[in-house]
Amino acid sequence: MLTGPAIAANQKAKTDAAMAAVLPADSYDPVEYTGDDATIKSINKAGDAGYVVEVAPPGSFSGTLTIMVGVANDGTVTGVEITKTAETSGLGANAGKPQFKDQFAGLTGTAAVTKDGGTINAITGATITSRAVCAGVNSAVAAAASVG
Repeated sequence: MLTGPAIAANQKAKTDAAMAAVLPADSYDPVEYTGDDATIKSINKAGDAGYVVEVAPPGSFSGTLTIMVGVANDGTVTGVEITKTAETSGLGANAGKPQFKDQFAGLTGTAAVTKDGGTINAITGATITSRAVCAGVNSAVAAAASVG
């Protein structure tokens, strides 16, 4: 009971920072998502810029991965932030590093790792996590399109 409010405040600050990092805007207003993709956790309208989608993609190595994805009004990915992970340190946990996540900025179309015919270079030794992030990005883009 004593730490609950502090934990909630810290989580909100982390979420707010992730939203601002993937798609800067003056305001973030929750949008109701009525689609059938259970991996979508929330969608926020980012002012006039687009949407910020929180998604927990299936298939990550640890089973615990949540990402925030910015999607411009035209469907272009503006950024990706890892907000929760239990991926292996030094391998899948590297999904939060700029050399991996920055590959998604400016992406249009389907995200896929190069092994699967896409343009995203997988994290060495963490193809499963890399594929999960791609799946999350694809889900986020589809969800943003469905509410836009």
